Amino acid sequence: MTGKRRAIGSALAKADAHVITAEEYEEIPEWTDDDFARATPMIGGRPVSEDEWRKAAIKAGHLDAVRVGRPKSERPKQPVNLRLDADVLAHFRATGPGWQSRINAALRKAARLPVERAARKRAS
Repeated sequence: MTGKRRAIGSALAKADAHVITAEEYEEIPEWTDDDFARATPMIGGRPVSEDEWRKAAIKAGHLDAVRVGRPKSERPKQPVNLRLDADVLAHFRATGPGWQSRINAALRKAARLPVERAARKRAS
């Protein structure tokens, strides 16, 4: 297009310069859960996933990083490959959930190491 460009008469600069007064602020409706559910997070005018938005907000200091899952142990367990007799493994597995912890306790006892107490009690 080689013709003259026509001014579109945008008032964006004027809108950007406008400071919202207390009276105008009161007129803005509060967002509902439905409003938030329908919203699309945007960064730089580009739609982003919630995960991308959360990472950007944490990086910018607007959100605290929230850890998901168990808290880190002071003494984390070490993963190992261990070959056990089939009947020994079957015995511990038959005792139900927590069988690996019971193997650990049996090994601690055999090695004459202090027995660790569980931090939580099992629900009865």
